[in-house]
Amino acid sequence: MRTTFTLIASDPSSSARAGTIPTPHGPIETPAFAPVASQGAVKALSHKEIEALGAQLLLSNSYHLFLRPGVDAVRAMGGLHKFISWPKPILTDSGGFQIYSMSPLAKVKWDGVSFSSHLDGTKYFLTPEDVVDIQVGLGSDIMMVLDYFVPYPSPDDKVKDSVAATSRWAGRAREHFRKKESLSLLWGITQGGVTWERRKQSTEELLALDFDGYAIGGLGLGEAKTQLFEILERSDGLLPKAKPRYLMGMGYIQDILEAVERGVDLFDCVLPTRNARNGMLFTSRGPLVIKNRKYAQDERPVDADCVCYTCRNFSRAYLRHLFERQEIGSAVLNSIHNLHFYLDNFRKIRQSIHLNSFKSLKESILNKLKDGTS
Repeated sequence: MRTTFTLIASDPSSSARAGTIPTPHGPIETPAFAPVASQGAVKALSHKEIEALGAQLLLSNSYHLFLRPGVDAVRAMGGLHKFISWPKPILTDSGGFQIYSMSPLAKVKWDGVSFSSHLDGTKYFLTPEDVVDIQVGLGSDIMMVLDYFVPYPSPDDKVKDSVAATSRWAGRAREHFRKKESLSLLWGITQGGVTWERRKQSTEELLALDFDGYAIGGLGLGEAKTQLFEILERSDGLLPKAKPRYLMGMGYIQDILEAVERGVDLFDCVLPTRNARNGMLFTSRGPLVIKNRKYAQDERPVDADCVCYTCRNFSRAYLRHLFERQEIGSAVLNSIHNLHFYLDNFRKIRQSIHLNSFKSLKESILNKLKDGTS
């Protein structure tokens, strides 16, 4: 059995842990955050800038890449890493969330899902095996199986169906992947909403398949924070310590800290870059909406505690001007700052776990965010 997670340090007062996830394109130091490059690009930034910010991996989406440019086109270019010129690890999502959210006519069947392209209406049918083949063709380092999530809230019979389909498809994906000559990692995704018995069933059924890692899916969809944290806490006691854990789509730093405290290793979210393009900047003292008139003559940087390129060189007034004029530079500079904010916080989180000071770091970050005097 190959090693898919190495524990290096753990917080004595919680389940927070630091380790490494080995991949064909190098190790990932955890806890880690993956900037979202759904179509092979982080919007507004070059890969050189993303590397300089400290990103260890990117998340791309197999649904989008399957539709365009197509798996054959990427394979012909030597795989996704060469195609997008990114030398570090890439995690590809199965595209399940996009299929269900972007194709209103998507239908879940026993052996897969049928849907229409959001681009031109072309009809497709994908099986769990197809989704594995797509990601093997892309050459990603970490691949996710096809899962079936239902929105929150959903009746119990729907949640039950999602668990059954997810487990059935996961088994087929695992069996199909075993036939491949691939060094990639295949991770399962637990479902079950916020009903623990359903989540426990899903987790146990996936554990029996012995995946390389486990994602916790179907959360962050509007449920109460207490429900979210309870599921994470109880999942921590069930998921194997020797495998990485990935909380899909979780974006706010406050929630990330709570998840790290409950043993989660990996995160992704569009929040830092999407909000950057919309003029919301994350700071150590809470969000700042740069379009507000009060910043028109504000000479201060976005965040006095930040050392990113944007904060070292530009005023709030200038950033507001760029945003108001819809300059491309606005998205670039705002994205640099927001991604730095996230990746730097993750660097601090990793360091604090090594130094047995995670709880004090968490308290410090949360107290500053509550202060809100940005």
